[in-house]
Amino acid sequence: MHERERWQVIKALLRERSLVRIADACRATGASEASIRRDFASLAEQGVAIRVHGGLETLSDATNAQGDVLSLATRSFDVSQTLNIDAKRAIAKAAVALCADGETIIINGGTTTYQMGEYLRERHLKVLTNSYPLAEVLIHKSKCRVALPGGEVYREQGMIVSPFEEDAIQHYSATRMFMSAISIGPLGVIEGDPLLARAESKLLKRANKLTVLADSSKFNQRGSLVVCPLSRIHTLITDADAPGAALDMLREQGIHVVVATGADAIAAA
Repeated sequence: MHERERWQVIKALLRERSLVRIADACRATGASEASIRRDFASLAEQGVAIRVHGGLETLSDATNAQGDVLSLATRSFDVSQTLNIDAKRAIAKAAVALCADGETIIINGGTTTYQMGEYLRERHLKVLTNSYPLAEVLIHKSKCRVALPGGEVYREQGMIVSPFEEDAIQHYSATRMFMSAISIGPLGVIEGDPLLARAESKLLKRANKLTVLADSSKFNQRGSLVVCPLSRIHTLITDADAPGAALDMLREQGIHVVVATGADAIAAA
């Protein structure tokens, strides 16, 4: 099968599912793993999809009859939830350990922050979140009080996002915000979608301290929108595979770095 024929097969697979793994494409095309890796790289360069660990992922871009975009141009919640899950759980547990009962916190939507729900079940906190999967967990399986912002529901990302500056959260005040992002680098916390970046910026204004939850994959530069500079971050929680140079850079900026070393232990650096 020629290269362009393989591309057509891979594009067809992407239309059927959000994530196409190397093994899936090998079976469908009969090509070698090396050939499929090159195909994935070429399709990513063309903007057809984005490369993820072990596969190729399409970006959601559903439209209504008027042509308005209905989905955020970010990875779907279901796909992201399968990536680096052990690291995300360890990071989430370390994040919850920072909370004190009775505290008011904000938790931004994301698959790493979503994992906090498991460890918040026996805690007594007031939680504002724009993640409706997390809100559902906390409402039905925790003792936390839960508040949701107004806005439109984005099903693929499991988030509630409002395009308006004035909404219910302007009267909210929290001691700490927990936030995940598409990447983190010298310029700060980075996102890839304008609506999502705007929503995070609005939530951040309502919190005294910011804690960023970022597994090791988030230190690869992606996205182009700076949500906030490094100076706004109080604490960053990551996993043991995070690049040492990046962590040293964050420490030099005065950020408290916590490395989650497993499901039952954390180490502060």
